[in-house]
Amino acid sequence: MIRCPWCMKDEQYIRYHDEERGVPMHDESKHFEFLLLETMQAWLSWLTILRRRENYRKAFAGFDAKKVAQFDEDKIQELLQDEWIIRNQAKVRAAVKNAQAFLTVQKEFGSFDQYIWSFTAGSVIDNKLKSIEDYKPTSELSDTIAKDMKKRGFAFLGSTTVYAHLQAIGVINDHLVSCFRYKEVASLS
Repeated sequence: MIRCPWCMKDEQYIRYHDEERGVPMHDESKHFEFLLLETMQAWLSWLTILRRRENYRKAFAGFDAKKVAQFDEDKIQELLQDEWIIRNQAKVRAAVKNAQAFLTVQKEFGSFDQYIWSFTAGSVIDNKLKSIEDYKPTSELSDTIAKDMKKRGFAFLGSTTVYAHLQAIGVINDHLVSCFRYKEVASLS
């Protein structure tokens, strides 16, 4: 079975690749989960975050944006002492700010899902990558969305983080065409 080579380091990474990455997704709680995790990933590997995913789930109220948006300074300080997550103050504070911005977007657009998919009119972008060298960490789309999200109050995210989010939730299919998941994911579009 041929897979994208970036996932071959670890069984958990392979499972994420085989079951989640790139599947067009429309679940609000999953949007917030991936957005929070991808923000935590900045300057780190995705595998580092995947290994701590359940710890983040516990620390951040099961990825409930409404609850995270209410985290106060005491809760932030508690999180900064939690050895099971990445204790980066800017990232933890951004998670709370992003939860608040997430809720604002939901109110304005009806859902975060409608907001994020509106940038492609609900269509999946299929990059038809032939080799690992074809991967790009950003695109014009992720540049545009990151700029818009920052205007809406999101913090600690840029084009690279947004691009990773688009890949995770299936707005962008960046599985290599030789990967067994490429056709499976494409068929879900």
